[in-house]
Amino acid sequence: MRILITGATGLIGSEIVKQCRLNNIAVNYLTTSKSKLSKAENYKGFYWDPSKNEIDVACLEDVQAIIHLVGASISKRWTEAYKKTILLSRVQTSQLIFNTLQNNPNQVTQIVSASAIGIYPNSLTNYYTEDSKEVSTSFLGQVVEQWEQAVDAFSSLDIMVSKVRIGLVLSAKGGALPEMAKPIKFGVGAAFGSGKQWQSWIHISDLANLFLHVLEHKLEGIYNGVAPNPETNTYLTKAIAKQLKRPLLLPNIPEFAMKLVLGDMHILLFESQRVSSQKVEETGFNFTHYNLQSALQEEY
Repeated sequence: MRILITGATGLIGSEIVKQCRLNNIAVNYLTTSKSKLSKAENYKGFYWDPSKNEIDVACLEDVQAIIHLVGASISKRWTEAYKKTILLSRVQTSQLIFNTLQNNPNQVTQIVSASAIGIYPNSLTNYYTEDSKEVSTSFLGQVVEQWEQAVDAFSSLDIMVSKVRIGLVLSAKGGALPEMAKPIKFGVGAAFGSGKQWQSWIHISDLANLFLHVLEHKLEGIYNGVAPNPETNTYLTKAIAKQLKRPLLLPNIPEFAMKLVLGDMHILLFESQRVSSQKVEETGFNFTHYNLQSALQEEY
């Protein structure tokens, strides 16, 4: 099997590439950097520049499926200009791939796209499944809704559409975990707000395996990319501190303080989404890391 991956050099993409190599799946990948163009038989790079609508159509050669991960980081201050970048980096790239498939002969039968649990409204009491219809009115909720709509368009090309709504990814190599661990390491860590907000997390290796599970079993529709046991922000903070053998001495950090520091982006720390993994488990997917301690031990 040969697949095309966008965002292959990012945190999640790198782990998926690693799993592809272990599973003898050949990878074509798209990159905006001409210096990152590998020509190895099982790992071929192709240039694209979505801002200029440029793509090397040879990237589709012998490809049966696409894993679409690319998108500007949300862990960066949300100025009005950067908000546009966050949205365009997801919608524009999806549109470019759609147009490329529509206008060129190809063998693609499935696209598995990243999405995010940010589409679910902020709630301390709801338990969200993939059938939940209510969409968050937050900036992130609106981004994810438009992102998913752009990906849904692929079904008009007779391509199976699958979407993985990703939770908090636990990896010491990047993403949220090193940022959460940093103040704890220096003895100034604390939970955020009430600390009662739910954090639906997943270990990076489980997430990569989940993408390949959806691909290999041709699972259509939406799947939550979260582990079976969400935890509160307080529990998560304490678990990281325990793993790093550091005390938590400070009171919880109030929301207004983080809003001053981070601006609109502070909602990433204070929003609560308790999300179910039942649907993907019912397809036979097994998590390696069911509980938080196991995931954190793996990383530290």
